[in-house]
Amino acid sequence: MSVTTVGPAVSEPATRAEKVDLGVELLAHLERDELRLPEAMDRIETVTTNPALTREILDTAEKRGVIDRENARLRVLRGGTYVEYDSQVVAREGDFECKRCGAGITTGHFVRLEAGELGPFGSSCVRKVIGRDAD
Repeated sequence: MSVTTVGPAVSEPATRAEKVDLGVELLAHLERDELRLPEAMDRIETVTTNPALTREILDTAEKRGVIDRENARLRVLRGGTYVEYDSQVVAREGDFECKRCGAGITTGHFVRLEAGELGPFGSSCVRKVIGRDAD
C-alpha cells in the first residue's frame, strides 16, 4: 500500500442519511463475497454504534441490491468494486485514535468513498475494515 499524506481530514457524515449511505457503500466495497453477521457488524461499527442505524444500513444495503442476508450471514452481491489502496486509502500524520480498535496511532489511514471518508484507522485495522485481511 502506498501512503499518501494529505491535508486535514474531511468531516464525518453529519446526517443519518449520510451515515446510511457511507455504511452501505462500505459494505459494497468489501473484498470478501460472504461475511458472518458479526464480521459485518465490526465494519458497520466504524460508521455507527447505534443499533437502529445499523439495522437501517443493513436493510438499505439489502434493498439496494448490495447484500443478501440469510441467517447470520451476508453475501456481497456487487463484485469488482473493491477499495483501491493507491487512490482511496490515504494516510495522515497526527495524533489519532483508531476508529475500529481504539488504539492511539500517529498515522491515521482514511478510506475515501463517494459517500464520504471513513477513519482514522491503524494500518492493520484499515485492511480488516475493507475486508482485505481476515478477522
